[in-house]
Amino acid sequence: MVSNALSSWAFLMLCLFSPDSEYHFDSMNAGLESPVQFVVHHAKDRGHADHGWLNTHHSFSFAGWHDPAKMHFGAMRVLNDDVVSGGGGFGMHPHDNMEIVSIPTQGALEHKDSMGNSSVIRTGDVQIMSAGTGVRHSEFNHSASEEVAFFQIWIYPSEQGLEPRYDQEPYEPNSNGLTCIVSPDGAEGVRIHQRSWLYTGQLEAGEKLSQPLHGAGQGLYVMVLDGAVTIEGQLLERRDAMGIWDAESVELDANSSCSLLLIEVPMQW
Repeated sequence: MVSNALSSWAFLMLCLFSPDSEYHFDSMNAGLESPVQFVVHHAKDRGHADHGWLNTHHSFSFAGWHDPAKMHFGAMRVLNDDVVSGGGGFGMHPHDNMEIVSIPTQGALEHKDSMGNSSVIRTGDVQIMSAGTGVRHSEFNHSASEEVAFFQIWIYPSEQGLEPRYDQEPYEPNSNGLTCIVSPDGAEGVRIHQRSWLYTGQLEAGEKLSQPLHGAGQGLYVMVLDGAVTIEGQLLERRDAMGIWDAESVELDANSSCSLLLIEVPMQW
């Protein structure tokens, strides 16, 4: 049964790297005239595991997949692209000192936690769980027969030992451009304990977008969900991603109609 196999696998999910460390990126593109720094992560180079009930891709080292060059991007520790079969899911397991964001893109997730929350997160919702001093939760496919697809993002908080907190909000994506679904003060989307902003976006072929960053020391990680976009002369296609820092803004040029996920985080915290 899926539920019997879950507990051991769920514990493997736990982040084993100290959030107290201070991370720095080297200058990866020193030969460029632009001072902008970037790293490209192609979809084919992500970690992958198919557990039958779970088909998952990891942008950063996670569970049994380890790449020392892909430990994090700034304060973002995890970006998982998960598909869970009908009736499948993650049994009760613990987290602490992490901001955990879930974004369904197909179907719905059923959430329960040790704070007493019980809810269904549907496509068009964004959920955040601030694990703080410690929380246990479970996530299951709300459907017994249809798949659920979602992105889960773990971001180190700006402070340790915070009181655990849960929030969930629906959002209306803009037909063109970006929609902010996570922000530090919760004025747009759900609130996160970090200088971090998350956006979903839709651009049409030939459309250009300039996305400003929120001050020095910030970085932007762009994942192409579908379609193709060019950033800093690099063509990114479905599930390719690029992290950019040492920039005041990031210029995106849509090669085709495309869907995007943008994650802004501090590069040191």
